[in-house]
Amino acid sequence: MQIKTGSHEPRRILVVDDDPVVRRLCLATLDRHHALVADDVAALDRGLARLAGCVAAVVAIEGDAGPIETIREAGFTGPVIATSRSGSVSLAVAAMRAGADDVMVKPFAPAELVRRLQALLAKEAAAPRRPARRAAAEPAESSFEGFIGTSDVMQEVFEQIVRIAPSKAPVFITGESGTGKEVTAEAIHARSPRAGGPFIALNCGAIPKDLMESEIFGHVKGAFTGAHDDRPGAAELAHGGTLFLDEICEMELSLQAKLLRFIQTGELKRVGDGRTRTLDVRFVCATNRDPAAEVAAGRFREDLFYRLHVLPIHLPPLRARGGDVIALARAFLARFAAEEGKSFQGFKPEAERLIAACDWPGNVRQLQNVIRRVVVLHDGEAVEASMLALPIVASGSPLAAGPAPQAGAAVEPFVVQEQRIIERALKACDGNIPKAAAALGIAPSTIYRKRQAWGVQ
Repeated sequence: MQIKTGSHEPRRILVVDDDPVVRRLCLATLDRHHALVADDVAALDRGLARLAGCVAAVVAIEGDAGPIETIREAGFTGPVIATSRSGSVSLAVAAMRAGADDVMVKPFAPAELVRRLQALLAKEAAAPRRPARRAAAEPAESSFEGFIGTSDVMQEVFEQIVRIAPSKAPVFITGESGTGKEVTAEAIHARSPRAGGPFIALNCGAIPKDLMESEIFGHVKGAFTGAHDDRPGAAELAHGGTLFLDEICEMELSLQAKLLRFIQTGELKRVGDGRTRTLDVRFVCATNRDPAAEVAAGRFREDLFYRLHVLPIHLPPLRARGGDVIALARAFLARFAAEEGKSFQGFKPEAERLIAACDWPGNVRQLQNVIRRVVVLHDGEAVEASMLALPIVASGSPLAAGPAPQAGAAVEPFVVQEQRIIERALKACDGNIPKAAAALGIAPSTIYRKRQAWGVQ
């Protein structure tokens, strides 16, 4: 049944479990909430007929995710929470891939079950109804916590997220620019016990160095010129939740020492304040550099590295994800066509071959930008190969690096070529750094950092 906003009718939950104790616990807990009532069965084959009157299901999985697949194949589109005694990471991932929205390990707290159900129902009510599960012959494109893709390398990432999310230990994410490090951090937060708390993201490479300390730790009125009011920093705003520090290797050494002390003690002082505040924050950091090399070069404190590098996750580049490239391209095309009011339905075979053959040095971000550009600049029902010219290499493009050097000619240093490409992109985009970064498939902070290194104001 479709949930109606503002309806006061109880929402019925089906509980499927062969353990009568678990069923009684779930029924008693749900019935205490006036908006939730429960029905229960010991076996799924007797419960499929009852799904028509339910808005969500709590289903036991012991050994395989078959019950979830059966429910989705039967056409049930409501939220499903899978439960298991084993706590197996591989089983949890299999359940999510089969169509579960969440996984809980027995024994679980009744209040936590209610909280997760209510959160899923609220999300379901606010979002369009999901389509019924695809036939087994059709590959699933969306697989886990906002990620799109089913490649083996991404399945390993999903398993890591499931395994480390419940921990309080810091997480260190590495990977090239555009591989989805912030999406990974959000997934870790969403699957952690802190999911109900704030998720605060801070890009250490996009904030001027003289403001970074204030951005992280906050300041009090009069601490410096322009500090007209007391202001909490990102760490304080993340109390009870997760603080995501992107491009952590861009942080100055002096500030790294202060961050280390905060991580060790859980205490901080706002800039200009003598008062000490005690906070509860989980740290997730990310960088597109090699952190070990940064430590060896003296640009990143070794003690801070070992304090943060507790639970590492490395994200593969898009070129290593096989068929995920096409799945991502299709998903982006559908999203942007809907946003722009265009009629694109898919790609012609030659266009898909071109997408699959590209190395995508800017990874998912570059692919996303290319598909958006196609949708904005073209019309039609199918994307053609001619529409996919990448602005960084297209013949005659203002962003092209120029003709290849002739045999025997002197080869310019990479840094010189890099600066020329970025400056040409900025000129083509009328000095708009975010637009130039999107065209090049890199982060805007990269351009800011490069220009600062070149001494450009």
